[in-house]
Amino acid sequence: MARASNQLGQEGAAVAAPPPSSEASKLSEEVAALTPLTLDELRTRWRKLFRAPAPAHLPRYLLLRILAYRVQANALGDLDWETVRFLDAVAQDWLKRRAAVKTSSKRPPPIPPVPSQRSLKPGTILAREHEGGLHRVMVLDGGFAWNGATYRSLSEVARAITGTNWSGPRFFGLRDKSRPALPRPRRRWSRP
Repeated sequence: MARASNQLGQEGAAVAAPPPSSEASKLSEEVAALTPLTLDELRTRWRKLFRAPAPAHLPRYLLLRILAYRVQANALGDLDWETVRFLDAVAQDWLKRRAAVKTSSKRPPPIPPVPSQRSLKPGTILAREHEGGLHRVMVLDGGFAWNGATYRSLSEVARAITGTNWSGPRFFGLRDKSRPALPRPRRRWSRP
């Protein structure tokens, strides 16, 4: 099926142009044709559509709904990335609230620990608000770009933004704010 061109709506989000009535009826028929398929037939259809085997744990009703969504998204256009990020944030918030209710304490849900090995892929944009200004840094293959200049490390970028020495990963929220200090071993003096 031909993809409809996306246009920007009033809010700036991508809005799919309505398909012509003949394409809309074909799309409706294609989605309706999924309903009578058996589980094995839905998995075969999944393999053709996604070019990968269907997850074995998915029940028939979920396979059906996911396939129907994908058929419609292929014909009309998928969600834009901003909407996907927003929906992911809503889902994460819901999971945190659900976990907080289960513990029945008045404490907010715990914040997951930051992974020790964090690799930033080129093209990633890091954002940090500092002194009323929003600073965006793009990760490059060999460094970081900020305000038209290239820097070798995030710490150099943080120093350029603040004018003081900062840990770049800490400044951009990639590391814990404070780690408990390791206790120093007591030095025992022995008398000769």
